[in-house]
Amino acid sequence: MKNSPVRVLLVGAAGRMGKTVLELADTDRDIQIAARCDLGDPIEPGMKNCDVAIDFSHADATDEICRAALAHGKSLVIGTTGHSREQRTIIKETARSVPVVFASNFSVGVNVLFWLARKGTELLGPDFGAEIVETHHKMKKDAPSGTAKTLAEILEAGRKSESKIPIQSIREGDIVGEHSVIFSGPAERLELTHRAVSREIFARGALRAAKWIVHKPPGLYSMQDVLGL
Repeated sequence: MKNSPVRVLLVGAAGRMGKTVLELADTDRDIQIAARCDLGDPIEPGMKNCDVAIDFSHADATDEICRAALAHGKSLVIGTTGHSREQRTIIKETARSVPVVFASNFSVGVNVLFWLARKGTELLGPDFGAEIVETHHKMKKDAPSGTAKTLAEILEAGRKSESKIPIQSIREGDIVGEHSVIFSGPAERLELTHRAVSREIFARGALRAAKWIVHKPPGLYSMQDVLGL
């Protein structure tokens, strides 16, 4: 007997990412958009009748989304970026009771970049410095991007140093997203770059995470957990 589609509440349905998720969900038999909401809409009614909520709205909605998920015991996939320290704490606390996938980037390629950055730091050692350059469309509000911050956290953890990794943020045109990690050592330089050409890669990854998370125990998961990296 075929399993029923995963019922999704889409928060931020009217935004760029929300619209892309809706388009891809229409072609995925394993996904049903059971409810959608946007700025100003109540979240709790849609949360009641879903298996998982996908959030591509705004960091300011984090508290309401987490409270609704806790009230109804629903899984969360959070793709919104720009969270404050307090908002990240709310997400971590929520994950003690319900499963949460919290990722700065849902692209498969970017998550491989995270893995490569970690390995590069380990293998190249302290003789190589590191920096990050990220470029996005001029409408993107947060800078550095959530992906760049994640990369910096990975590099800093691997270096076991308190020094911060420099990040250059560029906002121009309609660039979907570009991230480069640059390792510079004695007489050589290594660059790892990911370029996104469509928002579909993020939406596709979020839907993959939604299908993965619904049967998992409470906990805070990353997209690398979803991919088994």
